[in-house]
Amino acid sequence: MPFLDHLEELRWRLIKILSGIFCGSILSFLIIDEIIALLITPGHSVSDLNLQVLQIQGMFMIKWGLSFICGSIISLPLITYQIWEFVSPGLHLKERKIAFPLILFTFISFIFGIIFAYFILIPISLNFFTSMGYTGIQNNFSINYYFSFITWLMVGCGTIFELPVLIFILARLNIATPTFLRYYRKHAIIGIMILSAIIT
Repeated sequence: MPFLDHLEELRWRLIKILSGIFCGSILSFLIIDEIIALLITPGHSVSDLNLQVLQIQGMFMIKWGLSFICGSIISLPLITYQIWEFVSPGLHLKERKIAFPLILFTFISFIFGIIFAYFILIPISLNFFTSMGYTGIQNNFSINYYFSFITWLMVGCGTIFELPVLIFILARLNIATPTFLRYYRKHAIIGIMILSAIIT
């Protein structure tokens, strides 16, 4: 396929992806109150956690921001499909057999990472950080910061759950050999700890 035809196809794929995110964002906005209630639920594990809106337009911005994030997550299957349709014609049959399960596993791993963060990591993090309080000081937090905090945790955890896919790709490229993995194991542990600290 000529280069300009590739660009044209890429343009249409991007339009379809953006359209999917837009539709997903609109659908999410229609049930945004239920989504907010769902995201606030982990905060119920903290007895003295108080969330506040500090700006007049605060809730409006939060609702649209969350709608966009949820719309992007809802559109992940469409995004994955469009990427696959764009790259698959350039792959050999053997590569296609590997690539599609790999993409599917990447998507599933990301979702499992979000679920793990929601049910385990977020409640533990909230209880840990709020336990560092001081007598006479209340745990009053901006709702913007709260949603930013848990969003970073869920996205970060979803990304970390995709590390096996990255290692598999590096192994297929003969970059991450068994000797390489054994040698840099300690470095990887330190890197994961630093990444976790940045995310939280």
